Amino acid sequence: MPIKSCLQEAANYSVGYKEKTPFAKTVRTCRQILKVEPGLWLFVDFEGVEPTNNEAERAIRPAVIWRRTSFGSQTKAGSNFVSRLLTVVTSLKFQRRNVLEFMASAVDAQRNGTETPSLLPSCESG
Repeated sequence: MPIKSCLQEAANYSVGYKEKTPFAKTVRTCRQILKVEPGLWLFVDFEGVEPTNNEAERAIRPAVIWRRTSFGSQTKAGSNFVSRLLTVVTSLKFQRRNVLEFMASAVDAQRNGTETPSLLPSCESG
């Protein structure tokens, strides 16, 4: 039986709204999978689409390690700061740009009231 048919069969079972049994959880999981099912097979139809999320996992690994070793942040402001800084660092590394150089330029721009550097990759033609 094809996977989609199995998921549909399970999703069709009736469960109560607040039912917490393993059966009800399985039915709800099948329903959730069916909502994103077309996206699960993009790697089959489009060349270059990876069938794994390894790249995304590698991108968030430094943040996960930081959270585990530092016990996270104790305030909303601290959490916002860390999430923004980790986004900047990850984006710059992905673009193969110098993190320290970018941060120094951002601080200089803030202090001097000049335009801040862009986190967007530059589009160089040629």
